[in-house]
Amino acid sequence: MQDTPDSSAPDPSVEEWVAEWGAEVAAADIRAARRRFDEGLVAFGTYADVVAGRDAVEAGQWSQIWPAIEDFEFLLEDLRVRLSPDGLMAVAIVPWSSTGVDPDGNRFDRPGRATIVLARDAVGEPWSGTHTHFSLARGVPSSTHGRREAIR
Repeated sequence: MQDTPDSSAPDPSVEEWVAEWGAEVAAADIRAARRRFDEGLVAFGTYADVVAGRDAVEAGQWSQIWPAIEDFEFLLEDLRVRLSPDGLMAVAIVPWSSTGVDPDGNRFDRPGRATIVLARDAVGEPWSGTHTHFSLARGVPSSTHGRREAIR
């Protein structure tokens, strides 16, 4: 795999994919995000076990977290990408920020980092997410109690 020496992606389509997905997470737009991922998606997180299948990830993670946070953003200036020599697989490593809501309605910073594995059948075709790992920064409360409506 090729590692980018700075924060720029060797293939701009990786950064575009991450940016677009980040906007969908921010909007709690599960319907739009679903099309980006393989049905066999495998994911886990700071406090989440390995979850297999896009539907299970959607139900157990996306639907639980996205409506409960605010101001989600991938920090693209710190994006790192590893691209396979054939250009058919990419690993994006990117920090993110968000705002959590405590049980009393107070907002708190909720930063973390993500690893996203992307695959495609041919260079130039769209990427499909096959794996994600989201983890909170140390010391950040795992619970958030926002109550936005998700787009399904």
